[in-house]
Amino acid sequence: MPYFTDIYQADLSHREKAVYQYLKDRADMGGSCWPGVRTIMKDLNLSRRTVQRALADLERRRIIRRQPRYRENGSETSNLYIME
Repeated sequence: MPYFTDIYQADLSHREKAVYQYLKDRADMGGSCWPGVRTIMKDLNLSRRTVQRALADLERRRIIRRQPRYRENGSETSNLYIME
């Protein structure tokens, strides 16, 4: 729990905190994870737009970095999220 202390004390909305904690919980040792928005929505019981706003806000605050990922055929797959 100590790694959430800064997030608990930060001036973040409840949606930002929930999504950040979700990503942090799923991150590998390097601080990266790649859940889809649909997966985050389902697991946190949030709407698509709420998840999208939270991700955008976290990225704007430079708490996470989002890196698009693509399949071999050029179609998009889930983003890679890197904890900053």
